[in-house]
Amino acid sequence: MMRVSAGTAAVLGLNRIRLAAAPTTAYLMTGEGCAYDCAFCTQARSASARRGALSRVIWPEYDPGAVAERLQAAAAEGRLERVCLQVVQGSGWRADVAALVEAVRGCGLPISVSVHLARPEDAVELAEMGVDRVAIPLDAATPELYAQIKGRPWDPTWRALLAAAELLPGRVGTHLIVGLGEREADLVCLIGELYRHGINVGLFAFTPVRGTRMEGGSSPPLPVYRRVQAAHYLIRRGIVAADNMTFSADGELLDFGLTPAALRAALSGGPPGQAGDEPGAAFRTSGCPGCNRPYYNERPGSELYNYPRPLTAAEVQRSLAQLGLAAPDAVSYRAVSGSGGEGA
Repeated sequence: MMRVSAGTAAVLGLNRIRLAAAPTTAYLMTGEGCAYDCAFCTQARSASARRGALSRVIWPEYDPGAVAERLQAAAAEGRLERVCLQVVQGSGWRADVAALVEAVRGCGLPISVSVHLARPEDAVELAEMGVDRVAIPLDAATPELYAQIKGRPWDPTWRALLAAAELLPGRVGTHLIVGLGEREADLVCLIGELYRHGINVGLFAFTPVRGTRMEGGSSPPLPVYRRVQAAHYLIRRGIVAADNMTFSADGELLDFGLTPAALRAALSGGPPGQAGDEPGAAFRTSGCPGCNRPYYNERPGSELYNYPRPLTAAEVQRSLAQLGLAAPDAVSYRAVSGSGGEGA
């Protein structure tokens, strides 16, 4: 059996739930009994959360053959763009991943795998199996937070991530979670360093989930998340380097290195952004191509951290207002105080 996210199962016709937004990537999960103990994760060794959950998402079990058959049909009809495997790293995780890749690669969709790797050679082995992209999650933005929250040292993962990016140029990424106790400067400077090494970044908002060690935490205020999203977009698109952004003494992002008009234009989809960017692209889900992760961090009806679809004109303006860019003639884009933000 394999686990399939509830939204993916709906796209594949395996359940009948209504979707506020359909996933454009098929999210599958393999493995039981994670060896790691990340404080935020429902699959952590010490977590008491239900084992069929990951973040806010429920992952029912289905027959791999049935899933593979429906994936092929969904791919042929253009309803999905990618397959993403979330790996719960028990003792037999390598065999689990190999079996799952073998089961689904016939659908013709590119495959991503999200997995903790201590050896960069493991990333090459995954590529040789037919995996298109490998994500090695950092999650935390500093070595100190990494050790505290993930319960292991930062350096082996960091070295493996950099080495894998050299071995598989353009095919390695990582995840960063906003709201684990870091400063905005920590995140932005790390994002700049990652892109200098050719490593793609997927941003997540911390989501407290019952049954985890961090269940009593809080999601980040939306203005904080919007600032990190905007900085990530500007760095990823090569519009502004992290070194040209300015931070307060306590690490709050104050200045993006652009005039207010240029910043607004870049985030609205116009110059100096590159051609083809839609308005509000900075606030869309980030990660592998074709990944939109609907409601992974949010509840339907709440304000979205990561938009899983193109933004409406009103949503673009609201997101800009959360950055302090409420009007085209704004004279200042000093960051809005995080204390008044909304959480999911």
